[in-house]
Parts: sequence; structure tokens; C-alpha cells
Amino acid sequence: MTPRISLLSCLRALNGFSVAPSHASSCPTLKSTVTASSRNASTVAQRRKHRDPYATAQAKARKAANLSRQEVLKKERAAALGNPVRGITTPFVQSFDTGLPPSPEPTGEAISKETESDGRSRPPPGPDAQQENHLNYSLAPQELHNSLAHSETLSAPIPYVGLPDWRHEEIEKEKTMKEHAAKHANAVEALSRITSLTNASSKDRLRANVARCVSTFGRHETDKFLPPRNPAQPIAAADNPSPQFSPGMLPDTPRAGPDTGSSEVQIGILTAKIRTLANFLETRGKTDKMNKRNLRLLVHRRQKLLAYLRRKERGGPRWQHCIETLGLTEGTWKGEISL
Repeated sequence: MTPRISLLSCLRALNGFSVAPSHASSCPTLKSTVTASSRNASTVAQRRKHRDPYATAQAKARKAANLSRQEVLKKERAAALGNPVRGITTPFVQSFDTGLPPSPEPTGEAISKETESDGRSRPPPGPDAQQENHLNYSLAPQELHNSLAHSETLSAPIPYVGLPDWRHEEIEKEKTMKEHAAKHANAVEALSRITSLTNASSKDRLRANVARCVSTFGRHETDKFLPPRNPAQPIAAADNPSPQFSPGMLPDTPRAGPDTGSSEVQIGILTAKIRTLANFLETRGKTDKMNKRNLRLLVHRRQKLLAYLRRKERGGPRWQHCIETLGLTEGTWKGEISL
């Protein structure tokens, strides 16, 4: 038999007075009222805590310390990984801006040769001496020199004869030769400016950079000073004593021409394109959204090739030669790249 609850007990419970547990469990209205009062009590305690100025100051200080620590860690991680677009600027990468190969560092013999007999140091050769050896349009210096000599021979004036006075003929001949020499000098200056990589367009510089990347990272050149891969070893079958090559260890076919498709060459070409595009976006193309997307695609394509090369070479000499020459850090291939 359930006990009866009087109206007085319900009023006492609603007003906040204590009620017997048996009475509270038997009345659903009274039970919900007690639960709501406990919730209100916890909310009041939280409000009192937030109203406390000392507790509020402590919470703000902890939050500021956490945010500052996050910023420090973020900068440390970014500095450790490096710039995912540019990496570290090396002389080889810096030479992409001009299309000319980097000038070699002077050794002891070169320094001794640059010293004159009286002890004074001779100034190093400037960029003009380097431009004479590397011309635009895939021209060789000897080809340009032979063409200029041939054109000078073809444009030489024909001696004018038939004048009665030989002195007048000599004067005219000397005058004509001077004019011809002046015109030939103008032609030589014009051709030197036309064929110079300094006055070349970005497409011409990119063509020169691509040719230099092929000659620097191509395996037809790097095989001369880097250790070769392990050769395929023949396997002798049990029923056939003669050694045979397994399907996955077939001998390499001879190379038909320069290596243009290996991962190192493609990474170097992509690095040249990325540097050119990044320089353009920093100076003149700040609002060019299409080229920003193209830059993002090139960076991610290089990241995939770097991950593939690192996985295949396992940090070998080809991997080290590639990343040290191009100045590539972990930020260019490791983790997620967001531009």
C-alpha cells in the first residue's frame, strides 16, 4: 500500500524544503522538480566560478600561454621543414633566373693564376665572359664566330678600278674599308645582344634551364661519377643448369640518347618552372588566380616525384645529389602541402 502524500508535503518540496526519499520517489512531479533543482545548483556554481575575477584571469592566462606555445611550435616545425615552394636557395637554383650556369668557386690554382706578377690580384671575369660561352637559341660560340667571319668575307667591298689617278683610288679604298669595318662592328654588337641570354625571354631561359637540368641530373652523365645500380644477377634453375634472368631482373637496354625522363631530371625541370612562376606571382601576378593554381599543381607534382625517388633510392647518392643541388628540404615532399 503506497503512502499518501499530502498537499503540504508537495508545497514544501516545491519551496525547496527537504522531503523524505520515499515520498520523492513515489511522486513523478516531485522527482522532476528535485532533478531540476540539482541542475540549477550546478549551473549556479559554474556561474559563480565564472564571475570570480581571479578564476577568470587564470583561465585567460592559460589560454594565452597555450596559444603562444602553439605559435612557437608552428614556427619551429615550419623552420625545420623549410619552404615547400622555394626550399633553400643554392647557386644552381639561383642561376635559373638568368639561364646561365653558376660560376664555379675559385680554387687555389685559379687564385694563383689570377694574381699578377707584381702581386696585385686580377679582377675575376665578369658575367660577360660567361655569356660568351652560353648563347641563346642553342648556339655554340664557335658557330657564331664562324658565321660572323663568313659574313664579313661576303660583305667585303669590291675594289673599284678604272680611275686615272691611283692616289685617288687608294683614298677611296681606305674610306670604303673603314665604312665596312664600322658596319661589321655594328653587326657583331647586334648579334651578340640578340644571342645573349640576358635579353632572352622567359621561354628562352626555360629552354636553357631544361637543357642544363638534363645535362646535370641525366643518368647518361651521373653514371660517370655516381655508383651504378646493382647489376642483375642470373639465377640458375633446378632443371636447367644454365643461368637465366628472372622476369624482374632483366638486363638494362643500352640508352638511345640523353636521359630526359628520370625522376631527377623531371624534379629539376619542375623546380625551374616553380621558381619562375613564384617570382612572377610575388612581383607582378599577385591577383593571378590561374597561375596560383598552376603553381600549386607543380609543387604537388614535384612532391610525388620526390617521394617516389626517395622510396626507390632509399636515401642513396642520387637522392642526395638531387636534393643538395636543388636545395630541397623536407617541406617539399614530406606531409601535406597547403599554399
